[in-house]
This record gives sequence, C-alpha cells and structure tokens, in this order.
Amino acid sequence: MAIYKRNPAKTIDEFIAGYPKETQLLLEELRECIHKEAPEATETISYGIPTFKLNGNLVHFGAYEHHIGFYPGSKAMQVFKQEMKQYKTSKGAVQFPLDQALPLDLVKKIVKYRMAVNLRKNK
Repeated sequence: MAIYKRNPAKTIDEFIAGYPKETQLLLEELRECIHKEAPEATETISYGIPTFKLNGNLVHFGAYEHHIGFYPGSKAMQVFKQEMKQYKTSKGAVQFPLDQALPLDLVKKIVKYRMAVNLRKNK
C-alpha cells in the first residue's frame, strides 16, 4: 500500500483524490454519511483535513496508511466511549481500520450529537 502524505488539498474532492481507490471509496462513503445526517453543514479543509462545519466545527476526518481517522472532539469521544471500545481512540479521535466496514450507524449518532451541541451554541 502507498505511503500516505498529507496533500495540500484545497477541497475535500482534492483530498480524497490523493488516495488509492479503495481508500477513496471509504472516504466518499463517510462523507456521504455525514452529509445525510447534516445536510446544512458546509465542507472545508481545516488543519489540512476534510472538515464539516455547522455553527462551528462539526467533525473532521482524514486517511492514513492503515485507518481512517474520525475527529468528533473530546466530548463526543466521552459520550460514545462504550460504542468505540473496539477501535483505537485518543482524546478527540477514533481510528477506523481500512480493512473493515465503516461503522456508519455510529458515525450517524455522533454527527447527530455534534449537531445538537453546535446548534445549542446559538441559543
């Protein structure tokens, strides 16, 4: 498998295009899942990775040699800790192995949670 380098992408399309086809398919699947749950969110590149914003940062994701990194923030990681126990995690991120199906139901729950948190910021 290719060695991954951070590409200087300006859009999520450019970011995804910089990876092997199998990884591209997973990234597009994740992107579509986020869009379905948060259709009002806007896409950008922030911190060099794909970012969805809705009243602030919603979620980020990235691709690496053996996993897809999903970054919902530390509070979401605490809330969904039990559901993520099979994955490698850190304070604000979870790693989804490239050789496994993405846990899209979990991603949907996390995105819904993050939307509710961000939308409460305005109230």
